[in-house]
Amino acid sequence: MKFTYTHKTISIALSLLVLFSTLSLTIEKHFCGDVLIDVAIFSESEKCGDAEFFKQKQADIVKINCCKNEIDVIEGLSEVTLKSFEDLETIQQNVLFAYTYSYISLFADLSNSLFPHKDYSPPVLIEDIQVLDETYLI
Repeated sequence: MKFTYTHKTISIALSLLVLFSTLSLTIEKHFCGDVLIDVAIFSESEKCGDAEFFKQKQADIVKINCCKNEIDVIEGLSEVTLKSFEDLETIQQNVLFAYTYSYISLFADLSNSLFPHKDYSPPVLIEDIQVLDETYLI
């Protein structure tokens, strides 16, 4: 039971790793002067005319083109590459083969193995020796 939860957790973590490594984001920032007005990731950023900061009387606003947009692009991997066994070096192939062979042999069937103590019966205890010798494990 414990193995299945561990296996599921690792597989979900690896799938999220692949998902986030291939994800691309565009972050759009809108500045009016030196003031950051809006930052948007999945939508269009808010402009100066829409902000409450600039909703003042028409006489107070000096119309200067001081607004600028910055766009930061975070690009993910465009394609996930898979290597075949032949692309590996000889040493890497040998290590991979040895690891795979030893891992598979962990789950070998032990039903056909010889157990020399299978028919052994322990001796009959007449008296409890630990009580006679007053030797107790703590």
